[in-house]
Amino acid sequence: MAREDTEDAIIAYKSILAQIIDNRPSGTRQRLATALGKHRSFVTQITSPTYATPLPARHLATIVGVCHFSAAEQERFLEAYQAAHPGKLPDVGHSEKLRHLSLMVPDFGDDRKNRLLEEAISDLVQKIVAISGAE
Repeated sequence: MAREDTEDAIIAYKSILAQIIDNRPSGTRQRLATALGKHRSFVTQITSPTYATPLPARHLATIVGVCHFSAAEQERFLEAYQAAHPGKLPDVGHSEKLRHLSLMVPDFGDDRKNRLLEEAISDLVQKIVAISGAE
């Protein structure tokens, strides 16, 4: 996909997300920031179509859960996300209820190390869920 096409696709799913969030009670962006363990400015960057910052796939389940997407909203948003990032869509629990779990972890003082820790924890949780769901 060409860079311009990718940017247009990102704007498309972020527009859907912004519309969903705008229809939620005040304080939703702050609840998202808290759930993601990020500053509110990060939430603004990943949810606003005016910023080219892509929405990290690892945050999708949290966003869907905190914003209480309807089935139709979730389907529309995830289709647009998939169009922007083919093959990057994780299983966000389409038919299962999600709950938020917050962890306190050390800050390594290095963005790369912190991101690797977050990804390792996310991968571990996904593997545990896959094992528990296996028959």
